[in-house]
Amino acid sequence: MPKATARHILVPTEEKCNELKAAIEGGADFATVAKDNSTCPSGRDGGDLGSFGPGQMVKEFDTVVFSAPVNVVQGPVKTQFGYHLLEVTSRQD
Repeated sequence: MPKATARHILVPTEEKCNELKAAIEGGADFATVAKDNSTCPSGRDGGDLGSFGPGQMVKEFDTVVFSAPVNVVQGPVKTQFGYHLLEVTSRQD
């Protein structure tokens, strides 16, 4: 069964999500940006979501996490919770 580890940043607007993505792509540290901006409790841990399999996260997450390249920031990804930046940190298929 596939497994992945990922981290994310959750913010309320697409505009803020794009702003943070640009900062990360410009060299800002993902974990620091998560700690400073994410509204998810995982932000305290740099956005770390740990290890999980398909179906354990919302559908929009699964689609990205189990198809996107590893170590490339993806997003904005819209879910019922807001807008996310996602980074798959490892995946075993």
